[in-house]
Amino acid sequence: FLSGLFDADGSVQGEQEKGISIRLSQSSLPTLQAVQRMLLRLGIASTIYKNRRKERSALLPDGKGGMKTYQTLAQHELVISRENIRLFSEKVGFRDPDKQGKLMGSLGNYRRNMNREHFIATVDRLVQECIEEVFDVIVPGENAFDANGLVVHNCGEQPLLPYEACNLGSINLGHMVSDGKIDWEKIRMTTRLAVRFLDDVIDVNRYPLPQIEEMVKKTRKIGLGVMGWADMLFQLRIPYDSEEALELGRSVMSTINTVGRQESAALALTRGVCPALPDSGLRNSTITTIAPTGSLSMIADCSSGIEPVFALEFTKEVLDGKQFSYRNRYYVEALEMGESQDVIARVFKTSHQIAPEWHVRMQSAFQEYVDNAVSKTINLPNSATVEDVEKAYILAWKTHCKGITVFRDGCRSGQVLYVDKPAVQQALPIPQVSEVESPMERPFILGGKTAKIPTSYGNLYLTVNEVNGRPVEVFATMGKSGHETTAFTEAMGRLISLSLRSGVRIHAIIKQMKGIGGSQPVWHDDGVIMSVPDAIAYGLLSMGYLDMEEKGMMESLSDTDMCPVCGASMARQEGCIKCPACGFSRC
Repeated sequence: FLSGLFDADGSVQGEQEKGISIRLSQSSLPTLQAVQRMLLRLGIASTIYKNRRKERSALLPDGKGGMKTYQTLAQHELVISRENIRLFSEKVGFRDPDKQGKLMGSLGNYRRNMNREHFIATVDRLVQECIEEVFDVIVPGENAFDANGLVVHNCGEQPLLPYEACNLGSINLGHMVSDGKIDWEKIRMTTRLAVRFLDDVIDVNRYPLPQIEEMVKKTRKIGLGVMGWADMLFQLRIPYDSEEALELGRSVMSTINTVGRQESAALALTRGVCPALPDSGLRNSTITTIAPTGSLSMIADCSSGIEPVFALEFTKEVLDGKQFSYRNRYYVEALEMGESQDVIARVFKTSHQIAPEWHVRMQSAFQEYVDNAVSKTINLPNSATVEDVEKAYILAWKTHCKGITVFRDGCRSGQVLYVDKPAVQQALPIPQVSEVESPMERPFILGGKTAKIPTSYGNLYLTVNEVNGRPVEVFATMGKSGHETTAFTEAMGRLISLSLRSGVRIHAIIKQMKGIGGSQPVWHDDGVIMSVPDAIAYGLLSMGYLDMEEKGMMESLSDTDMCPVCGASMARQEGCIKCPACGFSRC
C-alpha cells in the first residue's frame, strides 16, 4: 500500500553533497499524517511540511489535448531523510522501476554512513491551539497499542525500549528510623549497596533472548525505589496528608536519587560507562523508579511503596488454611505507649481517610526526584463524581506526574476497601426446601452440543447433554492445561450435572457462576470472560436454554475482583491488585 502511494506521488530528490531525501506530496494533510504513522510502525521516521505550495490557480492539461486554468489545493510534503532512507528501501521501496532504480543508485553512491535517526525533536515553543479528544485503550494479551505510530505499553512506572527488561529494587524506609529520627547515613549506605547490587544483576542474570541481553547491557537501566513510606511516617508521627510529609518525601527521594547517581558514577570509573550514553559519566542510564511492591511489602511486612496503608487491622490467611488477625505494628506500639486519641486520629489514617488531592501531591513530591515514574493508586470514595476524577487527572498533570491510576471505591462489587456498617440482627424465617433423595438416573445414550470458549488457562470445551430438550449433564474440559485445572473443571461439570438431574433450574446455576472474577480476564466476542466458572456460565447462557427475559437478567449481573488463590477480595494499590489475605498480587 505504501509503495503504491510513493509510486504515484513520491520522488527521490537531492544529491549526496546536500543530502538525499524521499518525498511524498499530497493535498490531503490527514493522508500524510496516516502515512507518517504507518512508516513509524516500521521504524521509519519522517517529517511533514505543511503548505509547501499554497492554494492557487494553475494552468493544467484539460484532458482534451489543451490547457485550462484550474483552482488547486495547497500541497503538503512528507520527507524521509537520514538513515530512514535505507530503512525505506529495505521495508517499503518503490514498485516503479525508474524510481526504485534512482533510489538504489543514490544509496550506492554513498561513501559514508548515513546520519542516524535519534528520534529527538527540538521544540521551538508550546502554543495552545485547540482541544483534542484523548482516549484510554486496553488491548488484552498484547497490552500494547499504536499511539501515533509509537508502540505504547501501559506501564505505570517503567518506560522501556524494545527488548529492555525491568531491574527493580526497593528500600524499606520503615527500617530507616531510629529513636524517632531518620537515619540519613543508613539511607545513603543502603542506596549505594542497592545501586551496586542492581548493576550486578545486569551482568549475572540469564536472559531468555540474546536481543534482551544486548539491550539490557547497552542501556543498563536500574530502578531503585522505596516501600514502607507510611511506616516511616507512623514512626515519626507525621500525618500522610500534611505539608511536612510532602517535604520529607522530597528530601528522602532527593537523597536516594543523588547518592544513587554518585554511586553509578563511581561504578563507571571502575567498570565502564553505560554503552548507550558514553558521555554521561554514569554506569546506568536510569537509576530510580518507584515500582509496585505488592509481594515485596508482604514478605518484608511493611507498607506498599509510597501508599498509605489500606487498613490498620485485617485478617490474613496462610498456606495451611489458618487465619490470623493482623494489626499494624506501629499502630500497636502507639496504642501501647498510650498515645492520645488526637495523635492516633491525626497520624494513623488509612487510604480512604486521605483526600484524593493529597494522594496526587504525594506522588508528585516523589516524582520530582525519580528518573522513571511512580506507581501509585489514587483511591476515591464511592461518592466521587466524574468531576472528582477529572480534578485528580488535572492535578496530576499540573504537578508533573508521569502517570496516574484512579480507582473509585465500589465501582466494582466485591471491593475490599470499604467501611463496615454495623450489622442489624433479626430473626428470619427458614425457607422450606424440597429434598431430593436421589438424582434422576442417567440414560444410556444422550445427545447434546459442545461450545468452545476462551479462558486464561486455554480453551474450555463445554458439552451439555439433554433429555427431551432439558439439560441434564455437563462436561467441562480444558484443552491444554495442568492436572489441577483439569480436575477443578471436571469437578464443576459433575456438580452441575448432579444439580440438573436433581431438579435445579439451569438459570439458578448460571446466576451462581456468572460474574465470578479471576486474575486474568479474557476478551470474547460478546464481552469479557472473567474466569473458568464465568466461562461455563457464558456457555450455558449461549446455548439457548433460557428465554430472552432470563437471558437479559443474567447479562446484567456484575463481576467481582476475587483472589485466584484464596478467594478473598482484592485491594488496588500502586496501580496493581493485591490480596491482603494471602499475598497474591498482579499488575
